[in-house]
Amino acid sequence: MKLRSLVLAGLTAVAALGSSTVLAQAKEQFFPLLSYRTGPYAPNGTPWANGKQDYLKMINARDGGINGIKLTWEECETGYATDRGVECYERLKGRPGVTLFDPQATGITFALTDKALNDKIPLITLGYGLSVAQDGMAFPWNFPLMGHYWTAADILVQHIGKKEGGLGKLKGKKIALVYHDSPFGKEPIPLLQERARMHGFDLSLVPVTAPGVDQKAAWLQVRQQRPDYVMLWGWGVMNSTALKEAQATGYPRDKMYGVWWSGAEPDVKDVGDGAKGYNALALNGYGQQPKVIQDILKHVHEKGQGTGPKDEVGSVLYTRGVIIQMLGVEAVRRAQERFGKGKVVTAEQVRWGLENLSLDQKRLDQLGFSGVMRPISTSCTDHMGSSWARVHTWDGSKWNMGADWYQADEQIIKPMVKTGAEKYLQEKKLTARNAAQCQS
Repeated sequence: MKLRSLVLAGLTAVAALGSSTVLAQAKEQFFPLLSYRTGPYAPNGTPWANGKQDYLKMINARDGGINGIKLTWEECETGYATDRGVECYERLKGRPGVTLFDPQATGITFALTDKALNDKIPLITLGYGLSVAQDGMAFPWNFPLMGHYWTAADILVQHIGKKEGGLGKLKGKKIALVYHDSPFGKEPIPLLQERARMHGFDLSLVPVTAPGVDQKAAWLQVRQQRPDYVMLWGWGVMNSTALKEAQATGYPRDKMYGVWWSGAEPDVKDVGDGAKGYNALALNGYGQQPKVIQDILKHVHEKGQGTGPKDEVGSVLYTRGVIIQMLGVEAVRRAQERFGKGKVVTAEQVRWGLENLSLDQKRLDQLGFSGVMRPISTSCTDHMGSSWARVHTWDGSKWNMGADWYQADEQIIKPMVKTGAEKYLQEKKLTARNAAQCQS
């Protein structure tokens, strides 16, 4: 009898412990963090990942989480490889309180799009991923917030057109796209082909085999073609290698324009004066002056809790990681407003939050993002929310931000998105959401 009582007491204790563990987990909002801190893309992937982690740490330290809900996370190393990215997703997607995924690679995004549809987990692909995923009716779980590769390519064409005295002056010009031979690098091609048709410029495509450490053949082709402008669609070691090859072949760097993934400190610092005059899109502001960066320094780095070196805080890609994580946090906060403050929200509820973001300038100022980004407002149909960018130029030692803001031309992009979304639905034998489904 005594033994039976002990067994029952033990089982009760185990059950109680299990219940308390479940309750503890239920009070945590989990952010899976796919990252790559190894391999040829590590110099760019690391500050991006550090910014995401530090923002979560800051929200916990400064605010105690989101309305009392503690934020937790776990990194999973992908090495920028699609198969490893899928493995990380499969391992982390079932964690209690899972929120959303930032795949941190276009190839991984392509592989996860169908999985996210079945698992009902949002994918944030800020400034990358599938351009057609702007259409939230066809892609209910993909969120290319703040722009995608079609908007980036469109803005670069606008900027070059402005330098030439108008888009009409592009007729007869030669523009070469030197691109990472992967889904990422190929993504802007349809938009550039459409703009070439509209304005009469000659577009040449120059692929570079990943990871891009050997580009001699590509730049021999550039030297032979002598384009008026080169657009660089690179990532990681490919960017600095391209600038060195341009210098070696005598191609003027001030005629080169990179996408916003080819315009950060790791891309130019080792080239120095050799990259002077090089231009790239700037999707976000940077530096240590913004309040959000000051808060991270105060609440995280000054307490010895920083994920990476202090002098990296506020750099271009670090700040982009901060923005991505802020948008995820604000989606959770928005979801709590509808589904219950002080509660852990599900991934499906976070999707609703992502579709109902409304961050005007006043709210951005409150969050400490003044000067870092422009307002963004999403909807069920529009999963992008905004498409503004500037151009900054490397002077040999630092980036100098241009004054002009550009917005992608939706009169060109929306029909392309619509056509691409319809093709995707047809190929996958899927149907678009209706208005009633949008409210759920």
